[in-house]
Amino acid sequence: MSNEEILDGDDHMQIDGHDSELQRSSKVPQGFNADYLKVYYGKLFPYDDIFKWMSYGNAGKHPACDPSYFGRREFSFSLGNDTYCRYQSFNSVTEFENSIKKNCPFKIDIGPVYRLHPAKRFAYAQSGSDGFAPVERELVFDIDISDYDDVRHCCSGADVCTNCWPLMTIAIKVIDTALRDDFGFNHILWVFSGRRGVHCWVCDSRARRLNNDERASIAKYFHVYKCGESGFKKVSLAGSVLHPFLASYTDVLRIYFEEKLLCNQSLLSSEDRYEKILELVSNKSITDELHDKWQGHRRSSNTEEDLNITRWEQLKHVLQSGKQKGLRRCVEEIVFLYTYPRLDMEVSKHMNHLLKSPFCVHPKTGRVCVPIDPAHCDEFDPTTVPTLSTLLEELNKRGDNSESSNELESTSLGQYITMFRSCFLEPLLKSCKEEMENAYNANLQQSRNSLSW
Repeated sequence: MSNEEILDGDDHMQIDGHDSELQRSSKVPQGFNADYLKVYYGKLFPYDDIFKWMSYGNAGKHPACDPSYFGRREFSFSLGNDTYCRYQSFNSVTEFENSIKKNCPFKIDIGPVYRLHPAKRFAYAQSGSDGFAPVERELVFDIDISDYDDVRHCCSGADVCTNCWPLMTIAIKVIDTALRDDFGFNHILWVFSGRRGVHCWVCDSRARRLNNDERASIAKYFHVYKCGESGFKKVSLAGSVLHPFLASYTDVLRIYFEEKLLCNQSLLSSEDRYEKILELVSNKSITDELHDKWQGHRRSSNTEEDLNITRWEQLKHVLQSGKQKGLRRCVEEIVFLYTYPRLDMEVSKHMNHLLKSPFCVHPKTGRVCVPIDPAHCDEFDPTTVPTLSTLLEELNKRGDNSESSNELESTSLGQYITMFRSCFLEPLLKSCKEEMENAYNANLQQSRNSLSW
């Protein structure tokens, strides 16, 4: 293992034999705690699954396996004393597990696979060699709910609730479908960030080998936003006909806008909120007319929900009536502005960008970064995700006489591990095995042909 910083190896960081009051008591205080984390890393963190995933079939005995593959992967640890340790690397799952148990990182980030072992980077730098460079990295996307603060009113910053989480659900649906249908990727992992958003890992071999320019092009494919005056985001859907990718999501986004966000966020219930939407309409006579009408009905007997729906229908009618040229697209632009995925473009562009590992625990919330099944993302509720304290309570209720091999299955984390394996890891490893076998046989046949006369 290599170290960017010298890791603390004191005995108090060890987990084996850890026996504290919080383990003997069934009720565990809420919140994040380093002692809780030690138990989590000692009993529940899925080391084997992460190792198998990051090895991509190279941990087997097939002659085409690259035994150095996992060892060339960069990990980074954020420790409790604000120490950030980059370029951690491990030759086996045992080394990986022992290091995490020993150092108890508050966060684990995953980086690229380098051409050479990260432990040797200084030697190659001193020799003037450019051999230390990333050669593989999953195509990743990072979406934070805080980037939607200009269109949500229930929460702000890192806070999230069931009223604004549908924005993340929409993002998963749109990005996942496009990655599969438009780009042909199959092995895609979605993960809750533990606090305010979602991460996407595209793990097909073709995706892992994309260069930075190709990654940037894919990220740009999803980009529709531009900054207007005062930094306010706007959507520009140029052209007489929408791009087929965008056109295919018009109805999906409209349904989420009208059924989930319009009333949940009270987008048209007050003057300050409906003025934000009217600013997106370029025709002043229409905006003045609607503003006067809505301002004159402030004391309407309608419920707030009815008021949002009524005003939205009025706005749609005016814009789509055809009386004013160039305004029919305006409804779509409003819907896209409020619902379309907002990506952190820089995360996706570069191979050497690190991203938080699945099954980490967020130190601010204590929630585990669990995978999300895109086929059932409507059912995901971030407020019910397992926390460190609930997991320890579940372990404690089992008692000391239960089989240790069933500890994970007995907790609420077990269902997420099962889903990770069945929906993502097993199909991925099967595909890796087939690709490896096909490449090996093709090379073998080529060698035979070169020897034939």
